[in-house]
Amino acid sequence: MRVTHGFHATMTARPGKGDEVVALLLAAPSLSHEDCVVFLVSRSAGNRDVVSVTEGWTSEEAHGEFFATGEAQALVAKLQPLLAAGSDYTDEVPVGGKAAF
Repeated sequence: MRVTHGFHATMTARPGKGDEVVALLLAAPSLSHEDCVVFLVSRSAGNRDVVSVTEGWTSEEAHGEFFATGEAQALVAKLQPLLAAGSDYTDEVPVGGKAAF
């Protein structure tokens, strides 16, 4: 599948809440959505409460439609109280590479 829309978000969790943020993201419904072809969660090596996610979608419309669902809104609602501040978002389109775990 071709990725035409994506972003990178960096979130800072409240002190000691980084593990919970990671667990929620790794259970995110977008992982099983057919239009989400990149979903990579990572964290800072120096501060375990700084968590990043990189997403790649087949289209901006598919991303928007997914995030309008109750499932996606429930995830956002669970994440918000765990975060110390707003997230930093950068628009990007993943173009290739490798992730194997």
